[in-house]
Amino acid sequence: MLMEDDSGMAREAILEVVENQLRDNDPPMVRKTLDRLIGEGYSDDEARDLIEVPLANEIFHAAQDGYKEARYRANLDSLPELPADD
Repeated sequence: MLMEDDSGMAREAILEVVENQLRDNDPPMVRKTLDRLIGEGYSDDEARDLIEVPLANEIFHAAQDGYKEARYRANLDSLPELPADD
């Protein structure tokens, strides 16, 4: 039960970061990705769910070797293909 609560809280935190990035348009590549995915036929909710994956991936990697905007951008650009688990 605790693991499910933790993963749910983590997902909510990631979603909040995505919402903040979109609201603040920072980085702008997140808004551009959302607009692109919606233009490709994904719903707003589906597009936001997809954007959460590169963000979670970047948070994981940033803890190991620091934030790399180029990596985050590349993973956003590759959506709807999801980043590989390196």
